[in-house]
Amino acid sequence: MRKRMLLIPAGIIVFILFFTIFGDRGLLRIYHLNKDNKEIREHLQSLKTENEKLKREIEALRSDRRYLESIARRDFGLVRQNEVIYQFPPEKKDQLTQK
Repeated sequence: MRKRMLLIPAGIIVFILFFTIFGDRGLLRIYHLNKDNKEIREHLQSLKTENEKLKREIEALRSDRRYLESIARRDFGLVRQNEVIYQFPPEKKDQLTQK
Protein backbone atom coordinates (compact mmCIF):
# COMPACT_ATOMS: atom_id res chain seq x y z
CA MET A 1 0.00 0.00 0.00
CA ARG A 2 2.80 2.36 0.91
CA LYS A 3 4.63 1.59 -2.36
CA ARG A 4 1.50 2.44 -4.33
CA MET A 5 1.29 5.78 -2.55
CA LEU A 6 4.85 6.57 -3.66
CA LEU A 7 4.45 5.30 -7.23
CA ILE A 8 1.44 7.47 -8.07
CA PRO A 9 3.12 10.84 -7.28
CA ALA A 10 6.37 9.62 -8.88
CA GLY A 11 4.46 8.65 -12.03
CA ILE A 12 2.73 12.02 -12.13
CA ILE A 13 6.07 13.81 -11.72
CA VAL A 14 7.66 11.75 -14.51
CA PHE A 15 4.64 12.46 -16.73
CA ILE A 16 4.90 16.21 -16.10
CA LEU A 17 8.66 16.23 -16.65
CA PHE A 18 8.29 14.30 -19.90
CA PHE A 19 5.88 16.87 -21.33
CA THR A 20 7.90 19.76 -19.89
CA ILE A 21 10.95 18.59 -21.83
CA PHE A 22 9.59 16.79 -24.90
CA GLY A 23 6.10 18.25 -25.40
CA ASP A 24 4.92 20.65 -28.10
CA ARG A 25 5.78 23.56 -25.83
CA GLY A 26 8.62 21.81 -24.05
CA LEU A 27 12.17 22.89 -23.48
CA LEU A 28 13.54 21.11 -26.55
CA ARG A 29 10.94 22.77 -28.79
CA ILE A 30 11.75 26.18 -27.31
CA TYR A 31 15.47 25.57 -27.87
CA HIS A 32 14.92 24.65 -31.53
CA LEU A 33 12.63 27.63 -32.08
CA ASN A 34 15.22 29.99 -30.57
CA LYS A 35 17.92 28.47 -32.78
CA ASP A 36 15.72 28.86 -35.88
CA ASN A 37 14.88 32.42 -34.86
CA LYS A 38 18.58 33.28 -34.57
CA GLU A 39 19.36 31.78 -37.99
CA ILE A 40 16.47 33.66 -39.59
CA ARG A 41 17.59 36.95 -38.02
CA GLU A 42 21.15 36.43 -39.29
CA HIS A 43 19.83 35.66 -42.77
CA LEU A 44 17.61 38.73 -42.62
CA GLN A 45 20.58 40.91 -41.66
CA SER A 46 22.65 39.57 -44.56
CA LEU A 47 19.74 40.25 -46.93
CA LYS A 48 19.41 43.80 -45.59
CA THR A 49 23.13 44.36 -46.14
CA GLU A 50 22.91 43.03 -49.68
CA ASN A 51 19.82 45.15 -50.32
CA GLU A 52 21.63 48.31 -49.22
CA LYS A 53 24.57 47.42 -51.47
CA LEU A 54 22.22 46.97 -54.42
CA LYS A 55 20.48 50.28 -53.67
CA ARG A 56 23.85 52.06 -53.71
CA GLU A 57 24.71 50.39 -57.01
CA ILE A 58 21.36 51.41 -58.52
CA GLU A 59 21.94 54.99 -57.43
CA ALA A 60 25.44 54.92 -58.92
CA LEU A 61 24.08 53.54 -62.19
CA ARG A 62 21.53 56.36 -62.34
CA SER A 63 23.82 59.24 -61.45
CA ASP A 64 27.55 58.39 -61.76
CA ARG A 65 28.80 58.52 -65.35
CA ARG A 66 32.28 57.30 -64.38
CA TYR A 67 30.80 54.19 -62.80
CA LEU A 68 28.79 53.50 -65.96
CA GLU A 69 31.90 53.97 -68.05
CA SER A 70 33.90 51.57 -65.89
CA ILE A 71 31.20 48.92 -66.24
CA ALA A 72 31.05 49.44 -70.01
CA ARG A 73 34.81 49.08 -70.24
CA ARG A 74 35.03 46.05 -67.94
CA ASP A 75 32.00 44.05 -69.07
CA PHE A 76 31.64 45.03 -72.72
CA GLY A 77 35.21 45.91 -73.70
CA LEU A 78 34.26 49.37 -74.91
CA VAL A 79 36.97 51.97 -75.52
CA ARG A 80 37.07 55.69 -76.13
CA GLN A 81 37.78 57.20 -79.50
CA ASN A 82 41.53 57.29 -80.36
CA GLU A 83 42.31 54.95 -77.45
CA VAL A 84 44.82 52.16 -78.05
CA ILE A 85 44.39 48.82 -76.29
CA TYR A 86 47.35 46.49 -75.77
CA GLN A 87 46.52 42.85 -75.18
CA PHE A 88 49.18 40.42 -74.08
CA PRO A 89 48.79 36.67 -74.21
CA PRO A 90 48.42 35.15 -70.75
CA GLU A 91 51.57 33.54 -69.40
CA LYS A 92 51.47 29.83 -68.92
CA LYS A 93 51.87 28.47 -65.40
CA ASP A 94 54.87 26.39 -66.46
CA GLN A 95 56.77 29.54 -67.44
CA LEU A 96 56.02 31.11 -64.08
CA THR A 97 57.38 28.18 -62.08
CA GLN A 98 60.62 27.96 -64.11
CA LYS A 99 61.63 31.56 -63.34
